[in-house]
Amino acid sequence: MNKIVREHYPVSQLPEDLRAQFPGVETVRLVIEEGAARQSENAPLARGEGEDFWATLQQARASLKEPRSLRDAVADIRALRDEWDEE
Repeated sequence: MNKIVREHYPVSQLPEDLRAQFPGVETVRLVIEEGAARQSENAPLARGEGEDFWATLQQARASLKEPRSLRDAVADIRALRDEWDEE
């Protein structure tokens, strides 16, 4: 991985958005490193990277006994909530 280090780099030569982070400072230590191929958690997955997720999701869906109605799900949640209120 490539890395560039500049000691006492003039803040005035930085891009405006970075310059705004250093009001009243004349020089900074600038370190630039080559980034990883995937720089963001929101970056799209490479081909094959999400296969484990989809396999797990399919297994979870297959293990469901039968779909539940919204009314049944709400009733179960309320019953669980009421158990906590009784204690």
